[in-house]
Amino acid sequence: MDSPTGRVIVVGIDGTPHGDAALQWALEIGAHAGDTVRAILVRPRDTLLPGTSFAIHPHGRVPEAGYSLDEHVAKLAIDTAARLETRTVHGDPATELVTASADADLLVLGTHRGGAMSDLVLGSVGRECVRFSRCPVVVITPEAAHRLAPA
Repeated sequence: MDSPTGRVIVVGIDGTPHGDAALQWALEIGAHAGDTVRAILVRPRDTLLPGTSFAIHPHGRVPEAGYSLDEHVAKLAIDTAARLETRTVHGDPATELVTASADADLLVLGTHRGGAMSDLVLGSVGRECVRFSRCPVVVITPEAAHRLAPA
């Protein structure tokens, strides 16, 4: 593990309230002093736009939004004794998070699923992470995210 004095907790974050709740849970409840919480934002790889005239031109790539993970996490202002790292990687979210789980003690995810099917169905990223993670996985459901929201 990367953290010499504590655990490494990887959190998949995507800028949504559910991802924010997963990070909040990891920092406030899951982590302790000496632990490292690694918030990971996975962006899709730059790909050419299929079926357009841009497909053969370098300027036909899908632009990235001006989203800053560091700024987003700073705005959340979550108080913690753990060390917080942020990383932005490019690739398939499930693949990148499962890969990150190999060096982690815990993987924390928020899920967008809710309603009657929430007990039976995870989103595709969550399902793949639960299935293939190399460490235990905590899934923060919409109900749990609501409980964590500030009053």
